[in-house]
Amino acid sequence: MNSLVIIEHKDNKMHRMSIEAIVGAQKIGGHITALVIGKDHEEVANKLLNYEIEKTIVVDHDLVPAYNADGYKEIIKQVFDSVDPKFIIAGHTYQSRDFMPKISAALDVPLIADLIEVENDKYVKQVINSKLNASITSNQDKAILTFQSASFSEENIKEGSNPLEKFEVTLEPSSIKSKAEDPFQESSSEVDLESADFIVSVGRGIEKEENKSIAFDLAQLLGAEVSASRPVVDSGWLPSARQVGSSGSTISPKLYFSLGVSGAIQHVVGMKGSKNILAINKDRDAPIFEISDYAVVGNVLEIIPKLIEKLKKSE
Repeated sequence: MNSLVIIEHKDNKMHRMSIEAIVGAQKIGGHITALVIGKDHEEVANKLLNYEIEKTIVVDHDLVPAYNADGYKEIIKQVFDSVDPKFIIAGHTYQSRDFMPKISAALDVPLIADLIEVENDKYVKQVINSKLNASITSNQDKAILTFQSASFSEENIKEGSNPLEKFEVTLEPSSIKSKAEDPFQESSSEVDLESADFIVSVGRGIEKEENKSIAFDLAQLLGAEVSASRPVVDSGWLPSARQVGSSGSTISPKLYFSLGVSGAIQHVVGMKGSKNILAINKDRDAPIFEISDYAVVGNVLEIIPKLIEKLKKSE
């Protein structure tokens, strides 16, 4: 059983969900090939060489120096024909959602997206706002899989060594018809919650739109992104690109700092994979405390300004 894992990278850094995809492939078993496409890949490729996989393939072609849906389709198709994997695997990122359907159509291989696990040829994904798990089977031998964020932990990756192989592809300029902005984002904003290590999240506990500035001030000091619960987005206080939960992004940062988020199940399914959860809420019975590593019962509007002041003094 062979798997081809597509590695997403930017600024010489591998996307966290690509590492999680390798962990998923290792759990499935068999020989694993990691594919890195584009220039500025050296640090990413070198990191991959320390993992327990069969080999790392690098494709560096002038027509595809960075992400491009048509270029990725052509390159992956040629590598697929050479490696002949049972699975093509990637993280369920904005980027993979863009190009994986093209791969599926070009190869006539089913795309089974947003999975949380693969068990005995059954593909498991969450349904009904993540309240239930559904098992999917396929009547084809091969499949294209994308894994939901935090389905696997990068901390569980098996280390080892593997050889680096440079793969030559044949591309015609006429086959590259699309052009992606750099960096690729789902929206024009520069929000990238899924790859953020630190996130400050705001809920209705901030009481009104004018108070959202404390989240951004704190995030700037921590080097974090700002996310929001659905009620905050529905109120128009923050754009939908910042929403976390069943109808937003699924994240697993090193620190999730929750400010006045109650912790409804629809929100929790999007952030429960966080490594550390610190929550502040004046309601001691808030559901968010049930999954928090650190819980503070108090008023966000009183605590955070004082914390910001302390952090500024310590700079």
